[in-house]
Amino acid sequence: MSMTTTARDPVLTGGCQCGAVRYALYAEPTGASICHCRMCQKAVGNYFAALAGVKRDEFAWTRGRPGAFRSSEVIDRDFCRDCGTPLTYRALDKDRVSVTIGSLDQPDRVHPDKQYGIEGRHADFEHFAALPGERTADWAGDRLGKLATRQHPDHETTDWNPRR
Repeated sequence: MSMTTTARDPVLTGGCQCGAVRYALYAEPTGASICHCRMCQKAVGNYFAALAGVKRDEFAWTRGRPGAFRSSEVIDRDFCRDCGTPLTYRALDKDRVSVTIGSLDQPDRVHPDKQYGIEGRHADFEHFAALPGERTADWAGDRLGKLATRQHPDHETTDWNPRR
């Protein structure tokens, strides 16, 4: 599997929360979906996994190397060993790498158009959009100034140090 840095210009980039692992996509991702199956729920620690992918030769790790977990006999999932961010879903029998949409630097460019594993869909899923909401500045109040992020910015960097 050749998933290493190349000299091509990426279409999209992404990576983990701490910045130790970064990747590039060299084609627009396709097959954007969310999966509610219990395995995906546990893999991302959420109600569902949001994924979109490219062919393996259209994907490259550009910084660091992730850890991997074989969640079944046919699926490997890559994650950051430092911060735990789930990064990819790789079917071993397919020429495809799917990234977690939330790990993209521009997740709003990818729009899921299908759901899988709907037997595991959370009972309240249909009601989430109707829940009342607040902006971060509203609920953080006086703490907002103390919420200095250690998260990697949503773009490529050469000098990022989350421990500053």
